[in-house]
Amino acid sequence: MVRHRMLDVNGIRLHLAEQGDGPLVVLLHGFPESWHSWHRQFGPLADAGFRVVAPDQRGYGRSDHPEDVGAYTILHLVGDVVGLVRALGEERAYVVGHDWGAPVAWHTALLRPDVVCGVAGLSVPPPFRGARPPLATMEEMFGGRFYWNYFARPGVADAEFGADPRTALRKFIFFASGDAPDAGEGGQPLVDPERGWLATMPDPEVLPRWFTEEDLDALTESFSQGFTGALNWYRNLDRNWELTAPWQGAVVDRPALYVYGDRDAVPAFPGTPELISQLPELMPSLWRPPLELAGCGHWTQQERPEEVNAALLEFLRACD
Repeated sequence: MVRHRMLDVNGIRLHLAEQGDGPLVVLLHGFPESWHSWHRQFGPLADAGFRVVAPDQRGYGRSDHPEDVGAYTILHLVGDVVGLVRALGEERAYVVGHDWGAPVAWHTALLRPDVVCGVAGLSVPPPFRGARPPLATMEEMFGGRFYWNYFARPGVADAEFGADPRTALRKFIFFASGDAPDAGEGGQPLVDPERGWLATMPDPEVLPRWFTEEDLDALTESFSQGFTGALNWYRNLDRNWELTAPWQGAVVDRPALYVYGDRDAVPAFPGTPELISQLPELMPSLWRPPLELAGCGHWTQQERPEEVNAALLEFLRACD
């Protein structure tokens, strides 16, 4: 059974779900998600002898939502992971992240390798700090229409998503999935400056088979406090670039796994296909070449739970 509780971590309260006993595996969700995005991983990993923990990260779900935008930097987020491991009575853990959770997992391994037994990222590849701030780069490249820039504008996406959260989440999940008609065609996620983003997304009459009405209920409930906390992560992208300057050129050296879908837009971001192709040479700690899942969109562990679970278990056992 999955158990739920609250913990004091890094100066805030975090809600977490946990199951099983054994080596600790921390699962970190992305946007717009919650701990529930990992619910198909709990049973298989726990049955295999691992202690599985998935928090609602800061700004999400039942965890605290600090008001200060500056409380959502990558250093705060890594601090939450380190604090969570310690609060759970452990010294080390395997850390797995999807979407925004992947950069948190990668940076935890980069900044605190002593805490990380092994690290896995889904959708978002390992961090290699660019020469320029990311928001400024995308602003120039796409005239402010790239969704990072849209999300970074105070109050704008908050209001669009908050007007009808259930519809917004339904449309967004389908839009970024491998089931969407245009998935995998290489187009960049650009926002219509006049109509916003959701207006351009199809509203599916039937949800994908891997995402039920109950899943949508749980996701909608997790955003009952709004979207601002979650969107504040994007508002720190350039600040994160500044804060990570001391690690320029550093490479994750913990055992690592990277998994992505061939219909996911994220691996097609500017410069990312080239990075993925070079990862085995750039990152010697990569346990195997990047694992590409055919027909899979952005929601990796939800769209392809059996394949993701098999890959994670093989990786975790190899690191043990």
